[in-house]
Amino acid sequence: MALNEQHQPVLKAAHGGDPEALARLLAVCQPDIRRYAQRNCLISDVDDAVQEVLLLLSRRLSSLKVLAAFSGWLFKVVQRECRRLGRRAFNYDPYDEERAEQWLAAQDDASLRLEVVQALESLPRDYLQILLLRDFEELSISEIAQETGLTTAATKSRLHRARALAREYLVA
Repeated sequence: MALNEQHQPVLKAAHGGDPEALARLLAVCQPDIRRYAQRNCLISDVDDAVQEVLLLLSRRLSSLKVLAAFSGWLFKVVQRECRRLGRRAFNYDPYDEERAEQWLAAQDDASLRLEVVQALESLPRDYLQILLLRDFEELSISEIAQETGLTTAATKSRLHRARALAREYLVA
């Protein structure tokens, strides 16, 4: 959901309260919101999630303190909305801790190692790099940010997303 350079002025203007810029921003973000909702919501909840997220985006964009965190913030809004709709409809939660624990207990060491390797290999290169630096080389967030040239906020966001993607792969 990364906005390209041409959309940054639109984001800034929308953040400042420009209604036309907000309308353009909503139009630009809607396909990404829908794609992410399709991956994280029950199929029957996708349209509702998209509508709710667009509404939340229009209402709460001005409260966003760091515009560089927009994409991560928007991912989180979609994720929360999908979880809320899923819990309401079928008592379904894609990040159910109990389900993850049950899956983990059912794995033997060899198959668990293989699953983790496959999950890591499924990650996009940028996410994999951040995850390996943090969890395997045990670098701090600021050290990773310095090494990768990212901001601390972007580093945290990518690390969180990398872990979420790996977890989705493992528990799905």
